[in-house]
Amino acid sequence: MKREALIRELKALARKEGKSLEIFTDKGKGSHYRVRFDGRMTTIKSGELTPGYVRLIRKQLGIK
Repeated sequence: MKREALIRELKALARKEGKSLEIFTDKGKGSHYRVRFDGRMTTIKSGELTPGYVRLIRKQLGIK
């Protein structure tokens, strides 16, 4: 999964559940993005994301 696909999923989930989602493209180091989902924050790297990394991101953001 690419980072953009994960961000699309997060946007759809935030709309569906009525939660806030902020994406900071200039706050991470290099090409990393900082993402705040309903008050919880994490960093997402660029490029291809492994299934384990996607699970980690979701866990950090409090998403099943």
